[in-house]
Amino acid sequence: MDDSAPGKRGYHHGDLRNALVTAAADLAARGGPASVTIRAAAREVGVTPTAAYRHFANHDELLTAAKERAIEELTTAMIKAFADRPPTGGDPVRHALARFGAFGRGYLAFARQEPGLFHTVFAPAGQAPPPIERTETSPYQLLVSALDDLVAVGYLSPDRRPVTEITAWAMVHGLATLLDGPLADLSENLRDEVIVRSMLVLGHGLKGNGLDKEQESLLADELAELPD
Repeated sequence: MDDSAPGKRGYHHGDLRNALVTAAADLAARGGPASVTIRAAAREVGVTPTAAYRHFANHDELLTAAKERAIEELTTAMIKAFADRPPTGGDPVRHALARFGAFGRGYLAFARQEPGLFHTVFAPAGQAPPPIERTETSPYQLLVSALDDLVAVGYLSPDRRPVTEITAWAMVHGLATLLDGPLADLSENLRDEVIVRSMLVLGHGLKGNGLDKEQESLLADELAELPD
């Protein structure tokens, strides 16, 4: 077999690289990042590993491509979660909160429905930058824009905006990790309640109306004493 011979996936001549990326993403979806190898992707497409190595120098390059595809899928899921919800009317605060909440819901839903791809997004790999370093449309940039919208409509005060994206991402990603691990056996109703309560706590925290100034100062001081 060579890279012009039709394989299991029937790719077009000259498009072997894309076929291998699709195969790698499918492998990741089924078995996570550990399942992505040159040999396995070549077998999926129906070519020899030698043909695959003409397009990817090593395993890291292929995993990087699979990771990029997984990031695109996660981004699409977050955008769709907002697009599928009913209109919020003309209230800009409701619209901004709905967008922020929908992105969180889309992130959590993707983690549950596509665990292999979700783990691949955060897998160590060659040249793919982590979401925090990406400047194009990405899950991280969607979160940044949603928080900026909350500032623009007056829900999140500018003085509370710095590094809020890291805080929100940590909470939602941590919840996704728990629901895929220690909390995986929760009933569907309890899982949904945990998600809603967590997002409400985050929403209240962004607004900054949960603690008075003295309580906020006390908690900040306590956290500042955490050992390195």
